[in-house]
Amino acid sequence: MAKRMSLALAFGLAAALWAGPASAGCDDTAKAGIDWSGCSKNHLILRGSNLISAQLAGTDLSTTDLMESNLSKAQLVGASLSRSRLKQANLAGANLEKATAYRADFRGADLTGASLVKAELDRADLTDAKLAGADLSKASLGRSQLVHADLKGAKLVKTYLARANLSGANLADSDLTNAYFLFTRIEGADLSGASGVTQDQLEDTCGDAKTKLPAGLKPSPDWPCPPSE
Repeated sequence: MAKRMSLALAFGLAAALWAGPASAGCDDTAKAGIDWSGCSKNHLILRGSNLISAQLAGTDLSTTDLMESNLSKAQLVGASLSRSRLKQANLAGANLEKATAYRADFRGADLTGASLVKAELDRADLTDAKLAGADLSKASLGRSQLVHADLKGAKLVKTYLARANLSGANLADSDLTNAYFLFTRIEGADLSGASGVTQDQLEDTCGDAKTKLPAGLKPSPDWPCPPSE
């Protein structure tokens, strides 16, 4: 009898240790280094939270208010940020590879040096965002707003930028090799030091007299585009 009770207690303790951390982690209060990997944290108000180096891979943060939060160096691989509010948030050095951020609000957010490889950012608002040195290779930014965004030294190789608005953006030293342009607005944008830009790419953009181009390239004869495009 005593032996059976000891075995039962042992199995119970083992089960608690195995199941405890996974279930408890999702209920833990926001803090630096928190592990919410795969947790459902959508429709929450987490404004101003300290989530430095947080483990958020696969986490559902859709429609969550993360304005002014510190997510620097956070791991957000495959996370859902659709319609999330990240205005003025600090995401410097964060990993958002393959994250989904449809219509997310990143206005004024700091994404310096962040990885957004293959991220889905269609219709996201990145107005005034800091993306210097960020890697947006193969990311989808269709119809996104990048007005006055700082993309200096950013990697935009094979990035989808159809109908994106880069008016007034700083693209100095950025890499636009094989980036996909279609009615992409670059009025007043600085591409003078960008690499990988071709004349064929420019033919599918909407620029104006204030657009700065790399040496040897010229404005499209179709500039400026009608406002509706």
